[in-house]
Amino acid sequence: MPSAVKAGYPDTAMTKPKVKTAMLGQFTHERAEAIAKELEEAGITWYYKQAGSIVQTFFRGEWGVRLFADVSRADEVREIVKRVEERLGPA
Repeated sequence: MPSAVKAGYPDTAMTKPKVKTAMLGQFTHERAEAIAKELEEAGITWYYKQAGSIVQTFFRGEWGVRLFADVSRADEVREIVKRVEERLGPA
């Protein structure tokens, strides 16, 4: 058990077991929020990366949000992304 847990610290990234993630894709803010909400409801670990405004200014390919989720639950993640995409329609 990590010493942070023994010391009574809250559940943080330092106290959680390591999780392998895979990139789900690059999404608009609206879609990323909808997907993230469903991932959380399903108890699936997820992360995001979003470029800052300076990077977005100089690099056109840096738009939206990149989402990453737990690889061990890939089938569930695919279903969630598909369901959200169907609900929101074409981008």
